[in-house]
Amino acid sequence: MEPITGKVIPVSIENEVKTSYLNYAMSVIVSRALPDVRDGLKPVHRRILYSMHEMGLRADRAYKKCGRIVGDVLGKYHPHGDASIYDALVRLAQDFSMRYPVVNGQGNFGSVDGDPPAAMRYTEARMHKITEDILKDIKKDTVDFGPNYDDSLLEPLVLPTGVPYLIVNGASGIAVGMATNMAPHNLREVCAGICAYIDDPDISIEDMMREYIKGPDFPTGAIIFGQKGTYDAYRYGRGKIVVRARHHIEVIKSGKEAIIITELPYMVNKANLVVRIADLIKDKKVEGITDLRDESDRNGMRVVIELKKGTVSDVVLNTLYTHTALQSNFSANNLALVDGKPQLLNLLDQIRYFVAHRKDVIIRRTKYDLNKAEERAHILEGLKIALENIDEVVEIIKKSGNVSEARLNLMDRFQLSEKQSQAILDMRLQKLTSLETKKIIDELQEVLSFIEYCKDLLANEYKIFNLIKDETTEISNKYGDDRRTEIRNEELDDVDIEDLIQQEDMVVVMSNDGFIKRVSVSLYNLQGRGGKGSKSANLRDEDFVSDIFVANTHDYILSVTNLGNAYWTKVYNLPEGTRTSKGRHIKGLLNFEENEEITAVVSLKDFSEETYLFMATKHGVTKRVKTHDFRNARQKGIRAIILDDGDTLVSALLTNGDDEVMLVTRNGLGLRFNENLVRSMGRVTRGVRGINLVNDDSLIGVTIVNDDMQMFLLSENGYGKRLEYHHFNPHGRGTKGQCAYKTNDKSGKVIGVTAVDENWNVMCITNSGKTIKIDPQSISVFGKTAFGVKIVTPGDGEKVVGLAKSEKDAEENIIE
Repeated sequence: MEPITGKVIPVSIENEVKTSYLNYAMSVIVSRALPDVRDGLKPVHRRILYSMHEMGLRADRAYKKCGRIVGDVLGKYHPHGDASIYDALVRLAQDFSMRYPVVNGQGNFGSVDGDPPAAMRYTEARMHKITEDILKDIKKDTVDFGPNYDDSLLEPLVLPTGVPYLIVNGASGIAVGMATNMAPHNLREVCAGICAYIDDPDISIEDMMREYIKGPDFPTGAIIFGQKGTYDAYRYGRGKIVVRARHHIEVIKSGKEAIIITELPYMVNKANLVVRIADLIKDKKVEGITDLRDESDRNGMRVVIELKKGTVSDVVLNTLYTHTALQSNFSANNLALVDGKPQLLNLLDQIRYFVAHRKDVIIRRTKYDLNKAEERAHILEGLKIALENIDEVVEIIKKSGNVSEARLNLMDRFQLSEKQSQAILDMRLQKLTSLETKKIIDELQEVLSFIEYCKDLLANEYKIFNLIKDETTEISNKYGDDRRTEIRNEELDDVDIEDLIQQEDMVVVMSNDGFIKRVSVSLYNLQGRGGKGSKSANLRDEDFVSDIFVANTHDYILSVTNLGNAYWTKVYNLPEGTRTSKGRHIKGLLNFEENEEITAVVSLKDFSEETYLFMATKHGVTKRVKTHDFRNARQKGIRAIILDDGDTLVSALLTNGDDEVMLVTRNGLGLRFNENLVRSMGRVTRGVRGINLVNDDSLIGVTIVNDDMQMFLLSENGYGKRLEYHHFNPHGRGTKGQCAYKTNDKSGKVIGVTAVDENWNVMCITNSGKTIKIDPQSISVFGKTAFGVKIVTPGDGEKVVGLAKSEKDAEENIIE
């Protein structure tokens, strides 16, 4: 091996790799992956269109083999491989990829099923009519040119497009460390938006969206749901746009329904979609489908999904939206090159740079036309002088020895330039006719008028902007069409899971310790009174079923806590169990705060303006809120009432807006009044005084007045009684109330109140955790001043601390 000779330069490998990588990255960003904000084209697309222009492949000319086009582009401008050029050429011709194709292809250029195009030797192409407006005036020094890869030719660095290509056709590309994904739009809307921007450069994004550019318009149609993603893309340059396939329902043989898919989200492969649906059917992740076939043809797309008789189409559709590309997100990332640097653009940025580009093109075009017109006017003025002195001109020419002498003699005699003299010498004799003479005079007047127009245009910026508007409107009229993609204002954060849940009645069971479950009504045997019953759940010995009711799977379960917070969940979110299962603790379903406990649970069909949540606190504060105000509570919860320091919520009831309520205190006072005396309030308020508490008294419960039921009151020493509501006359809110229970040292204070009839049992709970079930019908009805009879005998140091009720033999006597 021969020794290495010459100068050795030590190089840091870290710096060398860093420099080389940055050079490579910038080359990819600028020369390959990202479009220029001015004409919306990447270098390969620009070179294809320019090469076709140079080849004369106009829209009204014959097609040429794509292989010929690719070879021309490859040999002259783009030495990166024929496959990459042909792929770019094919995409420019695909009407399912480009909103406004710029290449008119003949042959197999691929399909929405992902079929590859035919080889370039089999396909032909020419420019579309719209492409001519993209390249219009390119020969008038409207754009800069630079050397090609081998410095043998010049190529345009940008095209003078009159079409807002970047916005209407969008762009996609992956560079190094960055990518672009810009949505296509409707040409009419974009042109109208550009004109509106010129009229009012301070127009807002909101006004632009509302009046002009409504949102993306994909070549494959489909439906955009919601405007948040579009607004984010227009305002910030990035946004997630939710797109769903378009479908309709057809009734086929035997009364069965079929889902017909006619439009897909942008860039969704139809063949892969059908295979994905078939896999879901095979894996039994979607049920109710009996047949799946693709009936698409040259007349349009048609994917047929036949359903079993009785299958709900919305359930099937929403399952497919969740698991297939029938619903897709278009992640807009509006990144483009501005002055050779990548920049994230909002909608107004894109319009502003396009208008600036058009202004520059028009100025350069006008200057070019002005120079040409002045040169022509100069020649015509010389010809005019010659025609006015034709006899003398002829005499000078005849006496001159040669052409050069004649040119100089004419210049000296009539003060002409060399170009004017040469034009006179080149003039044919037929120009001496009166008709030809008049044409020269008329042409001179036209040229002089055009010169004045050009100078006036260059001197007045507002006229340049008016010209941009006129040319943009002309583009819109020539190539604009109707919107294909429908925009619906419905926001789809997620697929509506309720459409996946069959509606059925469930038994909701909740224990005193907070365990909850739902059980299908069909698992319960309907029994008459006197049935033996059976154990309903494997609860702890000291726990018991405190609440049980029937609710639909789509109903709401609204929970209100002692800290004044409200939470809701749907019945279908509750754990489904068996008749004997324990269920799941409700704190595992809702995001409770520390030391937060359930005060009340209510079931409701919807959050209405007509129903209310009536709340009462330990300090006697009452509050009434429309259930509609809790529609956003969900699992995280929202504030239902503002509590004073040391105060807690003791009761929350669902009322109809005209109920009467009974408030009962620890010292045995009761106050009956109409709920309307507590005005409806917002959630984040304190409430108003419900009852006037004295002598360290506190509120222990609230019931809704029902003359077909009785109050059941229980004291801490185990005494209780039933009491009729009619003993109490309605009073005003905020008064002290009437005696409802005569407390003394023997009975102790009142600890609970509930409404009962023959259908209910009551549970008495001691501070040691013992529970005693009592049939309240075995307790006599007493007057207001009585303290009742002994119901529970607490042990030494034991007190009764809680009262709950459950329906008698509830789990065996469910009645819908």
